[in-house]
Amino acid sequence: MGTYLVTGATGGIGLATAELLREKGHDLVLTARSPERLTDVAGRFAAAPYGKTQAWSLPQASGTAERAVRTVVLDLAEPRRIEAALAVADLPPRLDGVVHSAGVCDLGTVAELDADTWIDQLMVNLVAAAELTRLLLPSLRAARGHVVFVNSGAGLRAHPNWSAYAASKHGLKALADSLRQEESVLRVTTVYPGRTASEMQRKVRAQESAPYDPSVYIQPATVARAIVGALETPPDAVVTDLSVRPNA
Repeated sequence: MGTYLVTGATGGIGLATAELLREKGHDLVLTARSPERLTDVAGRFAAAPYGKTQAWSLPQASGTAERAVRTVVLDLAEPRRIEAALAVADLPPRLDGVVHSAGVCDLGTVAELDADTWIDQLMVNLVAAAELTRLLLPSLRAARGHVVFVNSGAGLRAHPNWSAYAASKHGLKALADSLRQEESVLRVTTVYPGRTASEMQRKVRAQESAPYDPSVYIQPATVARAIVGALETPPDAVVTDLSVRPNA
């Protein structure tokens, strides 16, 4: 079994991915901005069984509790503070994978969006992902690990009112493509989900002045299965780019 770090782990695709990885028996490092929500999610993992036969536990090693689920509070809107947060976190020396799932989306025309709105989306969606990856590279290299960037269809095609978000996701694709060529011992995957039922999608629909019906969107668990499928690809291959579109 491996150890995986998941950002945005308290909701949507991040939570669904963490649940599926835990179900398969992997150890987790969960990150999010809210300590309260992280505590709640970690408590849910502690209370629920995983797999077919094994229950969540805190096995002892040399008198110290080895936490199968760790939590780290990270505010990705402040990438310069990530290093300090990780420095005091109890992170394992080896990471089998990182799933970058956190993201924000604010819509508006180029004429409407101010500099702060652009900066906020670029910081969370792109700069924080780059900085976190940089800081975790030693642990990833030690395990010959896998980095998954949860992108978006907007990372391939930009549409009206989506300029800032699409720019951040186009940049995320560039980050993944460069990392794949720079770090030969790592596997790097970009996943491009279509509209997915989540709180972020609810907010997007409100910005579009449209109703939110989660039943018409991809379910987070479906995207999580695609992500974990990429992670479980045998080591002789890598899934570089994966689009997950609604089945219209």
